[in-house]
Amino acid sequence: MLECERKRSVIEFLGAVPLLQRLPSSSLKKIAQLVIAKDYEKGQYILREGETGEGVYFIWEGKVEVSGSVHAEEDTRPEFQLQRCDYFGDGVIASIQQADVIALTKLTCLLLPHEHCTLLLPKSMWSADKTPDSCSLVENILHLEPIELNIFQGITLPDAPKFGKVFGGQFVGQALAAASKTVDCLKIVHSLHAYFLLVGDFNLPILYVVDRVRDGKSFATRRVNAIQKGNVVFTLIASFQKEELGFDHQEVTMPNVPEPEMLLSMEELRERLLTDPRLPRSYRSMVASKDYIPWPLEIRFCEPNTNNHQEKSPPSLRYWFRARGKLSDDQALHRCVVAYASDFMFLQVSMNPHHTKGSKEASVSLDHSIWFHRPFRADDWILFVITSPAASHTRGFVSGQMFNGKGEHVVSLTQEGLLRKASPNPATASKL
Repeated sequence: MLECERKRSVIEFLGAVPLLQRLPSSSLKKIAQLVIAKDYEKGQYILREGETGEGVYFIWEGKVEVSGSVHAEEDTRPEFQLQRCDYFGDGVIASIQQADVIALTKLTCLLLPHEHCTLLLPKSMWSADKTPDSCSLVENILHLEPIELNIFQGITLPDAPKFGKVFGGQFVGQALAAASKTVDCLKIVHSLHAYFLLVGDFNLPILYVVDRVRDGKSFATRRVNAIQKGNVVFTLIASFQKEELGFDHQEVTMPNVPEPEMLLSMEELRERLLTDPRLPRSYRSMVASKDYIPWPLEIRFCEPNTNNHQEKSPPSLRYWFRARGKLSDDQALHRCVVAYASDFMFLQVSMNPHHTKGSKEASVSLDHSIWFHRPFRADDWILFVITSPAASHTRGFVSGQMFNGKGEHVVSLTQEGLLRKASPNPATASKL
């Protein structure tokens, strides 16, 4: 029991080290098993200039002073202090130390030896072994490049879904990915709330700037701004919690729907639309003329969909989805995938009762909230049940529930969005 608690303490500590937060959780857990605790007394040298170090040292408790080269002029000799969560030493290749490192207080460091420092160089932020290009498409979409502490960069891949702008689910998924990479891996997101502020340009990279609002023993809070051209285009706040056993109940029941294997895929459904005689020829021609980009998710609608947006229909929708391909095991990634998927055909359900022949409507998401109730895998089938209980004053409201294949209620969602008749010259800069 004590050994288990120590391991959790080490993982939690390492998760607070900025250098390590960009690593896959699998790498972080391996590092926690491999580090060696080293104790030093006040005034003791940890490293001396001209010597070869043993690896990378992470300061668990205490402070050290780094004193610059003795060959420098006395008045320009650099000196600075390091404390808890800072690190020093060298990585994969042992090198001659350029400075003295001296304990200013009683000191405890965790040493990662040279032979294990390759763990600090993962192939991607989600996997130590697979490059983003070799991962599933949705995992690749959710891969971000760390720019500096608390700043990440995302892009819209050529194969990613686009609707003349950055897909809203991409903002939610990538922003949550950025937030997750600044929290120790023992804490997992349990809720998020987001606002879509401006239309995103899919030709430009997106900077995700994370504000570490709070770090507590059980909970952590992060705020993320997505920035393009110097403007905040999307903002998200997320709360993370360390796993803890507690009360458990489920009142809601998964609807009785066909199994996903019995339903048509998006590709098969598109082929049917092209030949369905019940649909106007003009609509079938429009479908045929549009370039079809396969989604990074497999999607199976539970009810036959012959809605051509020319007639009213009930404000509800049910479909199964899962990521294409095998995802890495990081639970944070699976929650980011669901966040990405959550914006697909969500708000559009509130338009169903308002379609009329010849009319054209426009809808844009305004805000979005998700609560994660139980663990799940996003590369297993998940049922998304959507309803729209209300629309008023140009705003539509939708709510959703997600269930895994066992019928467990794993996620709850809400969104509000703007519903208007399409403008002949829609604004492209602002969502309002």
